[in-house]
Amino acid sequence: MRGFGEIAERLRRSTVQVFPDRRGGGSGVIWKSDGAIVTNAHVARKDAAEVQLWDGRRFPARVASRDVRRDLAVLRIEAAGLDAAAVGDSSALRPGELVMAIGSPLGFAGALSTGVAHSAGGGWIYASVRLAPGNSGGPLANARGEVIGINTAIVNGLGMAVPSNAAAEFLLHGPRPALGVTLRPEAHGLRILQVDPGGPAAVASLREGDLLLGSFEELTAALDAGREVLPVRFLRGERVREAYVRLGARAEAA
Repeated sequence: MRGFGEIAERLRRSTVQVFPDRRGGGSGVIWKSDGAIVTNAHVARKDAAEVQLWDGRRFPARVASRDVRRDLAVLRIEAAGLDAAAVGDSSALRPGELVMAIGSPLGFAGALSTGVAHSAGGGWIYASVRLAPGNSGGPLANARGEVIGINTAIVNGLGMAVPSNAAAEFLLHGPRPALGVTLRPEAHGLRILQVDPGGPAAVASLREGDLLLGSFEELTAALDAGREVLPVRFLRGERVREAYVRLGARAEAA
């Protein structure tokens, strides 16, 4: 097995800084040597960004695909021969395994944090790695230096990452269907906090403040069931209503 320092240095070469604007940014993982970079959708929040490699070179980047449900995005830069990450099988990760995170917390490029995996169920990996703003979109790797997750957020003191298998599926099949809303779980359903203008929910006349009836798990299963039209029951005021959301539909600009 290679030394820990060598593994960490290899990960640094496969990690980039992403600057969507002047207010700050995050990190990304070189997924393919031809210029495909995986990061978080909330990092690649605009259609264009700037990417800085480990050696200081900067490239303009465009968002090739975005999946807000999994908080993933693919950036493309015009470069070849890049140091692509070794991608591992996230389903093989077990609680207690050593993991490491590379990113740019608070602007410090290539910063390393180590910890152990706590759990890998429910579509997320949780690990005791120290993350900070700027780590989002960077790699979570196992002890062999294989990327098994994309660091996304901090929940109750633990780092939360999208499993690498979900990222690989996203690159292969594209984004999963989405309503185009931001939700907050509540006692009796999911409160709509924001509606994507022109998105499927907006086309179906759903509004901010509506309460979707049912759980997040039920909504996820319904979205992934392959339907073109999804019936949605929701509470508006004191009245239960029903809408039919055509997934993938967008309103045409006037």
